[in-house]
Amino acid sequence: MKVRVNTDEKTLLVQQELTFQNSSPDTLKTIILNDWNHAFSSKSSALANRFSDEFVRAFHLANESDRGYTQINSVTDEKFQTIQWKRNEKAVDIVEITLNQPIPPYSSQKIMLTYLIKIPNNRFTKYGYDSNGKLYLKDWFLSPARYENRRFLLQSNENLNDKTNALANYSIEVEIPKNYYLASNLKTDKRDNHWLLTGKNYLDVELVVTPNEDFTNYSNEFIEVSSSLRSNRISDIQHALVIDKITRFTAEKIGKPVSKKILVSQEDYNREPYYGLNQLPAFLSPYPNELMFELMFLKTYLNNYLKANLQLNNRKEYWISDGIQIFLMMQYVSEFHPDLKMTGNLASFKILKSYNLINIDFNQQYNYLYMLMARKNLDQPLAESKENLVKFNEQISSKYRAGLSFNYLDNYLGNDIVAKSIQEFITNSAECPTSKYDLEYILKKNTKEDINWFFETVINTRKLIDFKFGNVKKTDENVTVTIKNKTQTNVPISFYGLKNDTVVFKKWITNVSTDTTFVVPRNGADKLTLNYFNEIPEYNLRNNWKSLKGFFYNNRPLKLNFFRDLEEPYYNQLFYVPEFEFNLYDGLAFGMNLNNKSLLNKPFNFSVTPFYSPNTQSLVGKASFSMDQLFRDEGSLYRIRYIMSASQFHYAPDARYTKISPTVQFLFRDKNLRRNKNEFIQMRQLFASRESSPFIVDINTEDYNLFNIKYGNIQSEGTKHFSFLSDLQVANSFGKVYTEIHYRKLFENNRQISLRFFAGTFLYRSTTSDFFSFGLDQPTDYMFEQPLLGRSETTGLYSQQYVYAEGGFKSKFDVRFANQWMTTTNATFNIWNWVQVYGDIGLFKNQYQSPRFVYDSGFHLNLVPDYFELFFPVYSSNGFAFNENNYDEKIRFVVTLSPQTLISLFTRKWF
Repeated sequence: MKVRVNTDEKTLLVQQELTFQNSSPDTLKTIILNDWNHAFSSKSSALANRFSDEFVRAFHLANESDRGYTQINSVTDEKFQTIQWKRNEKAVDIVEITLNQPIPPYSSQKIMLTYLIKIPNNRFTKYGYDSNGKLYLKDWFLSPARYENRRFLLQSNENLNDKTNALANYSIEVEIPKNYYLASNLKTDKRDNHWLLTGKNYLDVELVVTPNEDFTNYSNEFIEVSSSLRSNRISDIQHALVIDKITRFTAEKIGKPVSKKILVSQEDYNREPYYGLNQLPAFLSPYPNELMFELMFLKTYLNNYLKANLQLNNRKEYWISDGIQIFLMMQYVSEFHPDLKMTGNLASFKILKSYNLINIDFNQQYNYLYMLMARKNLDQPLAESKENLVKFNEQISSKYRAGLSFNYLDNYLGNDIVAKSIQEFITNSAECPTSKYDLEYILKKNTKEDINWFFETVINTRKLIDFKFGNVKKTDENVTVTIKNKTQTNVPISFYGLKNDTVVFKKWITNVSTDTTFVVPRNGADKLTLNYFNEIPEYNLRNNWKSLKGFFYNNRPLKLNFFRDLEEPYYNQLFYVPEFEFNLYDGLAFGMNLNNKSLLNKPFNFSVTPFYSPNTQSLVGKASFSMDQLFRDEGSLYRIRYIMSASQFHYAPDARYTKISPTVQFLFRDKNLRRNKNEFIQMRQLFASRESSPFIVDINTEDYNLFNIKYGNIQSEGTKHFSFLSDLQVANSFGKVYTEIHYRKLFENNRQISLRFFAGTFLYRSTTSDFFSFGLDQPTDYMFEQPLLGRSETTGLYSQQYVYAEGGFKSKFDVRFANQWMTTTNATFNIWNWVQVYGDIGLFKNQYQSPRFVYDSGFHLNLVPDYFELFFPVYSSNGFAFNENNYDEKIRFVVTLSPQTLISLFTRKWF
């Protein structure tokens, strides 16, 4: 290639001569080129859809100059005859070239291409151009897709950093402006402002053009490393020593690399950081500066090294490179930092010693972060294609599970069989494309043990591993032990005998598909444990030990912890957390929440929070108890929740309400977890009691109970949202049903429309109060489920709070309720960023009255959707809102004070 870089226009002009060697027995009439840079050109590409799935709107709202594209000017053969080409109809970043002359088996053909590349802004994927004039080029040029199993791999750019190219030799001449520097994973030779890059047997080429010389070269007898990953807190010598140490460790463990040069950049690390406490600001870092850099470089170097040296289908078999990476990182820490804790220096603070989170070893974090998703029932098989993984699994959990799986197999086989097999696998991959079947063959060749369970169960399924002790009988010489397999997952389990916490025997137990009983010599053991060193990624560690000292020794003592902690197997944990609630009548109520919710989900949870209400100088509070039943088969029903909740607060001055509600929820999801689609059926009984108040004029509404069944279907992402809700309520004095449909769409011209339809009717009604009627602009919320700050206010600031419910109007009318039926439509349309216009129309009927038609309109400031919004009425059935003196009283607002609700705004893209 000849490449001319225009740093001002952020473009590359490319002349490319591609010699395609057909190493297959097939005659090729077409070839496929990956043009992943062109994925940035469309708001409907797979890349754009990926951003939307993860609630990232920046790409869709970006200026055209921020997005990239590839403009192909010509494609010709050696005789300069035009070759026909087209983009894939379903994938804009895949180019299909129809050859003038087919390529016979084991022969080659040259193709000439000229094209212009517009580089995207780096804020989308960390790669591209930045505000400092730096250009980081990754997946930038037209590269041949790999041909295997008699077909080309068609894989679009989905921001997964997993392009599967064919192995190639490169010779590239790059022209860059004067006073700019260039770094690459190829060998570089500078000639004025021209750089000659060469390399044999490379899977990809990375270029970095920068106005500053950010990269430093390091080399030893194994590898040359060009790195911009640095720490300002350690010296150049320390950098060099760490890099030499890591490159030598890697060469020792998995052999000399095929690629003679590796590029390690800050951008690579920023894209896939070491998730955890080391992402804190430097002044809060729990690790020494040199160790922090060591961990950062280790992770990034191994990642880039494996991608450069493994010819895998990176989308289907990513777990191999991810697993090897984490496995080697675990070995590195065990070898060089065996006493390192997950929280680093924080483990030395005595005040924190009582927390399990503080005391666990560094390598234990991988198991806990995998288990975080398993306990949520959101883990996915390692064999699942990468584009189907939810973000947390793709970035963290599945990577860690893959590494834990290799570590599990390594502990089971021993004798460094896994490490030697990995080294052999990487060596073979240098010569030809490889797959999981090659790895399986090598592992089975190198051991006499049956390891079918590893691939068939650990890799290909999401089956959980959970063993526990059954009956244990002891004598002075022997122990008769029953091990129960709670999940029927037939994999080996490690069994230990301990004396004074020292291991006196270890045994691997196999074929424990059901309850298994066996006899072992006691060897003086006073305690039996399963999976003592957590070699196995097991679902529950709390049932893994049995004392031989006495009958009651297994009882776990109670342990109190402030805030949250990781689950600790040997204790029953009770957490206490300060909490506050605010409403007009109780004021800012402070309380103490007592719960058993560790950082990992549990089947049973309780939470009890008494509050002191300063306004009433009395106690109020809330409590909930829940039981989860998880379903891990392939059906859509994945969870049933049984909940008992109760609360007591004030709903008016010196008048409190008490609510008790037993609930059952059936939760459904799509088989493809990437689709943000959830369905639920909820059934609950509500028992409510309200103290009478002179401020409330409702008749016979102090005590009531009702049965409620609700169905919901929600599909939501960054650029579109659809929800359907149907609700039936049955009580002694009324029965009602309503349906609500909400649709929101962000169009390619950056205009957004939101439509909501509501329709409800009473089935029967014997009460004369409007307390249970449909609210046109505000529900009465007799089920106490809306976050209303002034629940009974009809005037003043608190009465202006708005919630999306029932009629959904923003203006108030003289008749605000409907006791027969109501139907409304609410619409908003943005005119600039978060400034929108809204309009509502509705038709409703009250008993003994004719149907009434109303409407309103105004401006909507959608500052943080669903969390902080303002509505400014302009015109309605009442006339122009500006014609009255009290306009400020007509403004409505949405506000959310719940920390848990606000946190979900940031976590929704991960799960």
